[in-house]
Amino acid sequence: MKSVVAAACLTTALVACSPSAGPPATGGPPATTAGLVPGQVTELARGLQMPWGLAFLPDGTALVSGRVSGEIHRIPGGGGEAALVGSVPGVTQSAEGGLLGLATSPAFESDRTVFAYVSSSPANRVVALRIAEDFQSLHQERVVLDGIGTGNRHHGGRLQFGPDGNLWIGTGDAFDTTTAPNRDSLNGKVLRIRPDGTVPPDNPFGTPVFSTGHRNVQGIAFAQDGTAYAAELGLNAWDELNVLRAGADYGWPAAEGPDGRGGERPIFALRPTEASPSGIAYAGGAVWAACLRGQRLWRLPVNGSTRAGDPTAHLVEQYGRLRAVHVAPDGALWITTSNTDRTTLGGVAPTNGDDRVLRVELVPAR
Repeated sequence: MKSVVAAACLTTALVACSPSAGPPATGGPPATTAGLVPGQVTELARGLQMPWGLAFLPDGTALVSGRVSGEIHRIPGGGGEAALVGSVPGVTQSAEGGLLGLATSPAFESDRTVFAYVSSSPANRVVALRIAEDFQSLHQERVVLDGIGTGNRHHGGRLQFGPDGNLWIGTGDAFDTTTAPNRDSLNGKVLRIRPDGTVPPDNPFGTPVFSTGHRNVQGIAFAQDGTAYAAELGLNAWDELNVLRAGADYGWPAAEGPDGRGGERPIFALRPTEASPSGIAYAGGAVWAACLRGQRLWRLPVNGSTRAGDPTAHLVEQYGRLRAVHVAPDGALWITTSNTDRTTLGGVAPTNGDDRVLRVELVPAR
């Protein structure tokens, strides 16, 4: 699969993880490592309407959420027609809201539970859903976390279980910049809770809040060593990939990318026209970022909490907007397109068959 090194790489190579622009605190990025690159791309499913969240089940199948419909469909592990599982109650549609992220319980085989991020009224919430044994129905068992401020845009919405067994949640500032630095608000944050909704004892503030100062977090992923990463949609200048640290503030609205004052600086910053990252996944020594406006898959090489090379763009404008990316049980990437969900920025006219679930094989670079 042909790869493209975008012109933005020359800029992003200068972005620091230290508070000021310049080389990273480690003394500068090492030479780019070859690692894995996209190989064969296979279409697994088509005809989906506004897919947003994706979560694998122990049997190798995956669940996909429909943002506006509030429905969850099941995709066969080898591809095929998407089968309706059921509808999530209480979903409220807005410009960017609806049924968003999904995460499978680590104990799914015994509890049949999947977690969902629901944008609703008067607040957004995370709920626990029980999936029927035959996968032909679901019901909401409980609200796990409530009180996330809602709005027309900037809901965040990504859910991801960490290696610590906790549920990590990306939220947006609900288009109110005052929420992001406010520790008493759940908006503009990365949250971390136990599966039962309680607060882990090592959370920095004794609340669900893990980190502050975020604009709109739609991607969370973990390296094999436990390093936590978050992708953040910026305003006009920069999008970000951050390393998450307990209690850290990431600067919004006073800082964006390497610019501004205060806050942790990202290890990668990309121009929104070539990024607008939504889902991210970790595989093969890199974070892979599915991008909406940029219509590409970025490979961002990392080594724990430091960058390990220059960003490389793949699948550029081949499949339109990309929303979610996850590592499948066999090591391939599953990616959802987002062309039926045309927002104000970077809209792409859907083609026959949109939206799709794609399987992207990862192969050693030559």
